[in-house]
Amino acid sequence: MQYLMPLKKTKKLKTISSTDLTTGEIRVVQAVSRDIPGMIELLEELFSQEAEFRPEPEKQKKGLKMILCCPNTGRLFVAKPEGDDKILGMVSILFTVSTALGGKASIIEDMIVTRDYRGRGIGSLLLSEAVRFACEKGVLRLSLLTDHDNAAAQFFYEKHQFKKSEMILMRRQ
Repeated sequence: MQYLMPLKKTKKLKTISSTDLTTGEIRVVQAVSRDIPGMIELLEELFSQEAEFRPEPEKQKKGLKMILCCPNTGRLFVAKPEGDDKILGMVSILFTVSTALGGKASIIEDMIVTRDYRGRGIGSLLLSEAVRFACEKGVLRLSLLTDHDNAAAQFFYEKHQFKKSEMILMRRQ
């Protein structure tokens, strides 16, 4: 299922500034290279529940390094307890260009909160930071994909102003 969120400059989006990114003792920060092992664990959890992907830690490590090494590619954000490096959740935002909009667009990928910490607002913090960051970078549209049978994820994204797209994802590998 494809979701879109137009980011119009005339519309004020509710965002959370990076100085306010704490819920209890959770903080959302940009990932760094030492976060890769924890992000790989989260991606293993994510890809184990998705229909089209399977965990392949070396490939995930390579992809994460590509994003971290090339800021023009995108950014990775992680949620951690204050004073601890344990990663509880993550989200990636990847940059592209929309010729339809004549400007920047982004794709949100790899959005996951580890099972034991779901339902505590961590996913909302991660997504809010991704949206805030996209707005700061002048992104005009955010897109994301979720499994067609993942009703909980669809509800979550709709709650955060994402709308179902009439577009159909097709893939060639």
